[in-house]
Amino acid sequence: MRLSVDGPGGPQGPVELAPGDVVLLNQRTYLEAYGGLGDGPPTELIPETSFDSMALDAADLATDDVLIGGWVQVNPAGHELLSTALPGLVHVRARTPAASRLAALVAQLFAEASSGRLGSAFAIRQNGQLILLEVLRAYLEQDEPPTGWLRLLADEPLAPALRLLHEQPGRTWELVELARAAGMSRTSFAARFRMVAGTPPLAYLSRWRMVLAQRALRDPDVRVGALAAELGYGSESAFSTAFKREIGESPLHYRRRQHAAG
Repeated sequence: MRLSVDGPGGPQGPVELAPGDVVLLNQRTYLEAYGGLGDGPPTELIPETSFDSMALDAADLATDDVLIGGWVQVNPAGHELLSTALPGLVHVRARTPAASRLAALVAQLFAEASSGRLGSAFAIRQNGQLILLEVLRAYLEQDEPPTGWLRLLADEPLAPALRLLHEQPGRTWELVELARAAGMSRTSFAARFRMVAGTPPLAYLSRWRMVLAQRALRDPDVRVGALAAELGYGSESAFSTAFKREIGESPLHYRRRQHAAG
């Protein structure tokens, strides 16, 4: 199959796909897939919005073409992370170990979508999340990701220090403490962190706190003052100032807007 896509940043492709290949599209707005065998005229496949997935149960996977569509929906913080960490098209080739794991997940997804068994909707959502995770793993295994959080998560030398930042975001960290955890000098640690993450360690920590704050503020029972203390800010006003500088609006305005949007 030959695949072409378009979206933010412009078109990508065509990409030649072999049997067993997997592709993840990130914020694409247009997709064209062309392929197949035989000498006859090509057939255009247009999915019907009224199609009942239960009809997939009658498909013969040895001979029939089956197209399953779906998407992964994330909150605004997750959307920003994924949009900056991944290219518009991630191609996982069949020869990689991850491809066989992905194939098994896709087969399970098909089985759940076509069976209508008890809990199938839940199982479909879980399989969708596992597919995304495996694609991210496969991407890291075969390509060096661009500078950013995904590359940082995969960097083994920085992992001990990153674990500290993630587990104790409210602590006032000194650069020398993080460097010691990574077994590096202060200068070497700061240079490597900036090279991999694209930002200094303490700036990353501030951004991580804002990611956690956005998630917490979606809960109406979370008090802003308590959240500020939990994330290491000396006062609610200091937290609100930092949040507005990073996100563009106050924590209360953010919370109201998220609730209004459902």
